Amino acid sequence: MKKSLLALLLLALFSSALLAQRIKMSESELMNKLDSVLQEGNLLYKYEKSAWISNDLAFENPIVRAEFKDYLTYEEQGEIRTIILGENHQVCIAEYVFEYNFDNPKSIKIEKRELSDKERTLIDVRKKIIDNTKDKKYKVTVPKGYDLNFILLPFADKFKLYITTGTTQRNVIPFGNDYIFIADKNGKIESWHKFHSRLIPAYVGVNNAVGLFHTHLRRTPLMTATDICIFMLYAPLCNLETLVIMSDLGTMSYSLKENKITIQYFR
Repeated sequence: MKKSLLALLLLALFSSALLAQRIKMSESELMNKLDSVLQEGNLLYKYEKSAWISNDLAFENPIVRAEFKDYLTYEEQGEIRTIILGENHQVCIAEYVFEYNFDNPKSIKIEKRELSDKERTLIDVRKKIIDNTKDKKYKVTVPKGYDLNFILLPFADKFKLYITTGTTQRNVIPFGNDYIFIADKNGKIESWHKFHSRLIPAYVGVNNAVGLFHTHLRRTPLMTATDICIFMLYAPLCNLETLVIMSDLGTMSYSLKENKITIQYFR
């Protein structure tokens, strides 16, 4: 019991120290971190928007739709590729390539081919991480009426798997219920973080609102890459322009038009 209490005390002190460090962060340090968040959020958006458009195009094609089993999105030489998988995920049946315009692919190729070694590795690692996230200790949930999206990003010799929540409901932006898992090259989870404590659906389309806001808990004081990604995906559908996040660090604002984060208030 004494050991448990000591561990809890040390954890509380460590968490308080981290929070103090964050609150003592200078405004320029905060801005540097937000610049990194913006860059990561833009990348998540490119992956997810490519997946959206590619899946829509795939289901519009009766040949591709008939054999559709799954899809994989990844980056290759500065381009974002989404491939449609068929035959037990062992063959590519269609490929959509995006570069600058993520509303329309740069190229489309509808033909069967074998998967590359890189594609096989990404599919295998993604499956292993997703399977591991089903462990109850991670408490990954799928809210009724929503679904989960999985975005795999290689970095160094590891992988990041982002989980975001999506919806087909009109005038709803599904913030929250989002996670990041860091895994080794074999897909074994090494660390993880849940950005928001729960799903925070924003219901829009009334009162001619042009912006949204929500608050962050102390464990996630920054605007997140998932906030940026979700807003970039859904805001154009709802004629929204601005997302504001408030936390112990201050108030941060993201402009969709400028694709820029600014600090409105710094504590």
